[in-house]
Amino acid sequence: MEKFLPFACDLDNFISQLTQHLDENNKKIQTLLKQEKKTFQNFVKPLEMMDEYLDEYFTPLSHLNAVNNSEKTQKVYTEALPLITEYSTQLSQNINIYKAYKTILKNEEETLNTEQKRVLTLNILNFELSGAHLDKKIKQRLQEINIRKSELANNFSQNLLDATNAYEYIITDEADIEGLPQSEIENARFEEAGVVKYRFTLQMPSYIAYMTYGKNRKIREELYRAYVSRAPQNAKIIDEILALRNEMSQLLGFSNYAQYSLATKMAKDEKSVLGFLEDLLENSVPQAKNELQELQNTAPHKLESHDTSYYAEILKKEQYDIDEEEYRPYFEQKNVVDGMFSFLNQLFNVTCKQADEKLWHEKAYAYDVYEDNILKARIYLDLEARESKRGGAWMHNWQTHCTNEEGKEQLASAFIVCNFPPSNDTTPSLLRHDDVVTLFHETGHTLHHILSEVKENEVSGVNGVEWDAVEFPSQFLENFAYEPQVLKMFAKHYTTQEIIPDIMIDKLVRSKNFLSAMGMLRQLEFSLFDFQLHTKLYQADEVQNLLDQIREKTALIKPPKYNKFQNGFAHIFSGGYAAGYYSYKWAEVLSADAFYTVIDENIFDSSTAKKYQNIILHRGGSQSMQKLFRELMGRDADTSQLLRLNGIIE
Repeated sequence: MEKFLPFACDLDNFISQLTQHLDENNKKIQTLLKQEKKTFQNFVKPLEMMDEYLDEYFTPLSHLNAVNNSEKTQKVYTEALPLITEYSTQLSQNINIYKAYKTILKNEEETLNTEQKRVLTLNILNFELSGAHLDKKIKQRLQEINIRKSELANNFSQNLLDATNAYEYIITDEADIEGLPQSEIENARFEEAGVVKYRFTLQMPSYIAYMTYGKNRKIREELYRAYVSRAPQNAKIIDEILALRNEMSQLLGFSNYAQYSLATKMAKDEKSVLGFLEDLLENSVPQAKNELQELQNTAPHKLESHDTSYYAEILKKEQYDIDEEEYRPYFEQKNVVDGMFSFLNQLFNVTCKQADEKLWHEKAYAYDVYEDNILKARIYLDLEARESKRGGAWMHNWQTHCTNEEGKEQLASAFIVCNFPPSNDTTPSLLRHDDVVTLFHETGHTLHHILSEVKENEVSGVNGVEWDAVEFPSQFLENFAYEPQVLKMFAKHYTTQEIIPDIMIDKLVRSKNFLSAMGMLRQLEFSLFDFQLHTKLYQADEVQNLLDQIREKTALIKPPKYNKFQNGFAHIFSGGYAAGYYSYKWAEVLSADAFYTVIDENIFDSSTAKKYQNIILHRGGSQSMQKLFRELMGRDADTSQLLRLNGIIE
């Protein structure tokens, strides 16, 4: 039997196969419920695995729709969403399963292990958060809300992708591309009727290139305007999503969606979250104002939003004699990937070997992952930008490590997706250092999922991890992308093979916290907006008014009125971060604290790194992160380490 599922998705027959799969599941549920004496082994375990197998079937479709988006994937995904949402909602509201889980927990409490208890405890909580204990009419309404929310989230995401792909800015005057790196000029260049022209788009590599290096201020403003005003139709979707979330929360007995969201997180209450964010804001504003003044001194006019990247690059060169473009030849994509694998081998004794598997795109690759020379998992890397791929970067888990009903071990698998500069026949994919950090970040998520040794799939890997702790492993790993001894493992010039010089590493490390307080304010703006937006019902202009009000404290440069950032805030309107965007900063406290301990122990000699592997990575969601972190560090997290990481305190 194959250790891993072959990647396949039959779009023509997907809906009929999904319908059959769901029908079979429903029949199996009825059979399981008829058992007189229900136990963890004969009732909970089969239901767990049933959920796992459904996820394994559905994931290739959602993955394809994100990385090879087409009219066909959109159509099939749109048809599949209500089917899967209706099934999931009915399952999560099944009062008989809910009662059975409570009875099993009570009857078997003495004999169940930690993982099994966690499965039951989390399921009981999720049943209550789905309204399993409520009357039929309320359950029906909750089901309608869930189906509609999933449709709206999909529409939001698709509108954003369509708007991103629909826009292009054509430059014909060579003077307007002066100062851009040669590689970016080549990527933008095309000929039409014998005339050389340059195309810039809202795809991240192209957009960032002109905003950072483009001298023509009018073009920068035009690109910025196009980017921050994408998908205006999403404003109505936001109103409906917010109304549905609010209604759902109140039906479930919460006063708002923020309260509902916190029921499954580390943070205790709204006050804890807002106090945490406000404290970071208060500590960051003075330094951010100084940073802005330095930036303003570089510009011959008053800075506006479309100027900051351009003048930041000039100031960075002045302060650190650092040119981002000089680094890219040292960060050729394949070298970076291979070097990162070498780093993981030294830190965790993890080895990655390329596997021969036909995938969805010629630029996607599979690797088998070994830990202590034992096969543990398979990962799939799809790292380059293209029109059919949605923006951003993410890890998407596929198979989960567990033992099945027959006691056989199932290995894990996951996708790592990024949008790095595309390679072609003449130019390799040369990364910015920010891209390197992104790759380490997503790999951190991936290790958390695939190195799990937990036997129950619902609390294995990233499953069962509190949402405000899920970024801990990703942020922990990304911090190593600035460490000199780590950089030397992969930063070599793609033509000469020269290892990156010490002076360049020193400049990179010193510039790490360049404008970091301004960056902190930006993230706090997103976090405060998201969280406050879900503390009561905001509609129409109230949404913009709230954002404007928050920006009074966080935005040192006032954005133009046409900036409708919220219409592109996919994390909270089509991702899983609603009333949870603060999680990035919350988890960053954990990651900064653990990271500095490993650094102080000299990385590869670190006993904490080994403990991190055994406690955090191997145990997944089998215990609360609060408990696991205390076991790792022997204490609660030190918040000041986050400010230290960002250079805001010494």
